[in-house]
Amino acid sequence: MQHQMDEAALAAFLAREFAQVADDFSIERLLPGGVAVRLRVAERHLRPGGTVSGPSIFALADVAFYLAILSHVGPLALAVTTSASLDFLRKPEAGRDLIAEARLLKLGRRLAVGDVMIFSEPVVEPVARASLTYSLPPKR
Repeated sequence: MQHQMDEAALAAFLAREFAQVADDFSIERLLPGGVAVRLRVAERHLRPGGTVSGPSIFALADVAFYLAILSHVGPLALAVTTSASLDFLRKPEAGRDLIAEARLLKLGRRLAVGDVMIFSEPVVEPVARASLTYSLPPKR
């Protein structure tokens, strides 16, 4: 699979189409078949107990997989999540950014399927793993 959008194009798309959350994320690098995305963890992402909240971790997984798809098919704003499963493996420490490594397992005409591994800096062992499926709009 060849990338159709680079890091700068993905960041511009996110800022244009999802300005409400774009400042929370940065595209770290393209990966073979995917992309690495950072969640800039702030106070609003934390929950009691000194850890990053589940909804924030899910948002990172979803955004990272969405950007992995776009990196390969181009700016497709109407791709939507149809299925998601998230396993919490370890407690991420408060005050440390999270890095998601999203990879496409299958990119078809109508569906994209993939995995996202989420790490707390420094990247050692994963704190969460997600499996996602997206529906892609028909090509015109």
